[in-house]
Amino acid sequence: MIRALALATAFAAAAVPVAAQDLANQLFGAHAMPSLARPQAYGSYARGCADGLVALPESGPTWQAMRLSRNRNWGHPEMIAYVQDLSRAAVQIGWRGLYVGDISQPRGGPMTSGHASHQMGLDADIWMLPPTRLDLSRSERENLSSISVRTEDQRNVNSNWTAQHHALLRAAASDPRVDRIFVAAAVKIEMCRTATPADTPWLQRIRPAVGHNFHFHVRLRCPSDSRHCETQTPTVAELSNGGNGCDDTLMWWVTDFLSPPPRTERTEPPAPRRRHPREFTLGDLPSQCTGVVRSE
Repeated sequence: MIRALALATAFAAAAVPVAAQDLANQLFGAHAMPSLARPQAYGSYARGCADGLVALPESGPTWQAMRLSRNRNWGHPEMIAYVQDLSRAAVQIGWRGLYVGDISQPRGGPMTSGHASHQMGLDADIWMLPPTRLDLSRSERENLSSISVRTEDQRNVNSNWTAQHHALLRAAASDPRVDRIFVAAAVKIEMCRTATPADTPWLQRIRPAVGHNFHFHVRLRCPSDSRHCETQTPTVAELSNGGNGCDDTLMWWVTDFLSPPPRTERTEPPAPRRRHPREFTLGDLPSQCTGVVRSE
């Protein structure tokens, strides 16, 4: 019986392609260049990959890509165009441009460190730090840090927050290519404090999320020609109930996240642990990703 079980286990393992048993983040992280296929996003923002990504040039007239050693300044052409457009909008509001953080690896996919998303070249981190120079050396880009725009208790914006930050986020979220933008809860709370009905169309796309006080995270919609790209659900409109997002959803951050009720008052059991994308194998990703990671 023991021998039969061992043989069955061996045959089952042999039936799974070897590549599918390897960690996907190591396979995608090993590629220094994108695939040569036409641009296509496959899967979802936190379980996907992409063909034909292009690099955001390391420096431009109104931007600089940061942390170049990570080789994560690759994105879908729509994202690269968006970042460049937003950097020009930053000049219009009084900044010198933008410092751009991680976008994606050359072929997308799970990363060897950091992000759970950024897997299809449709996510980008924009630093909250207004650039003082756009001629930083590679070394300076590795060592310069962004600034936090919220207080330590996470409830309010701090003195680093300015009207220009507000204007930049408004420009970022007003672009029809944008699906949603993640910010610290304190930023959303502050923007809601001064909101008017006219702000609803763009303000609903600004969503509170953990860990976004040093940068804001732009997520674009699936490109129209990427039929295997999955739109995030629930949609922003569903989350906001047709409003601007300054409703019960935001209040949850204040009442439950920032000030969680005592453990004795909680009625729901803790959610089961979810696997992090760094634990994914190729078998966990869309089937197209095997071709992406194996192609020239």
